[in-house]
Amino acid sequence: MDKSKRLFLKPKRSFRRHLPPIQSGDQIDYKNMSLISRFISEQGKILSRQVNRLTLKQQRLITIAIKQARILSSLPFLNNEKKILNNEKKI
Repeated sequence: MDKSKRLFLKPKRSFRRHLPPIQSGDQIDYKNMSLISRFISEQGKILSRQVNRLTLKQQRLITIAIKQARILSSLPFLNNEKKILNNEKKI
């Protein structure tokens, strides 16, 4: 193989298996706040599948559970704690 062709080859990535974020015994439900809170960012956004390392089915179930918890007021839609703290310091 020429040196010029080797420049265009992508290096192989090592594949590491991580522990799944959801164990087989965990129930994905809007009442399970300890499980749901792991998949929400500090601002209150739902994290993506790539960040969570979830399957498509698990991500759908987590999203539905988070939305149900928000509607039932178990979770806030937005987390504005930083803004509130900054406003209190200014006053």
